[in-house]
Amino acid sequence: MSEKKKKDSKWIQKADIKEGSFTRKAKKKGITSAQLQANVEKNPEKYDEKTRKQAQLRETLVKLSKKKKAKK
Repeated sequence: MSEKKKKDSKWIQKADIKEGSFTRKAKKKGITSAQLQANVEKNPEKYDEKTRKQAQLRETLVKLSKKKKAKK
């Protein structure tokens, strides 16, 4: 029998995240974090891997937040 990989419900706690670093990058450029995320998604080759991953994480967290608010 094959065992299905169980989803880790606390994956965010295990992530190595420096809070506010993506927002600081956006403020340094004079834009919001949402605008920086959109820029990174449009032109990923212009940004380093870390910034691309931060943009992807922001997108995921925004979706989770919206789902949580919709349940209430």
